[in-house]
Amino acid sequence: MIDEWLLDPPDEALQSFLLELLERRYDAASTVFCTQYPKKDWHTRLGGSVHADAIMDRIVHNTTWIETGTFNMREHQARIMP
Repeated sequence: MIDEWLLDPPDEALQSFLLELLERRYDAASTVFCTQYPKKDWHTRLGGSVHADAIMDRIVHNTTWIETGTFNMREHQARIMP
């Protein structure tokens, strides 16, 4: 599970690590990405490079997408708790 996916733009070293990690897990294990960013923005947030192409290629194939809507639990809790 990767929480806060793409919260900060990855540098080249992290892009290489992600590519290697996803390559090893591809068709072998599940990976869960938790993020506040829409999937249409992931490629750009990954840097839009060849590395981004390769990473996205490993993510989008054999994927089940679960959209949770626009409800933001952090904002909801902030309104409840002073």
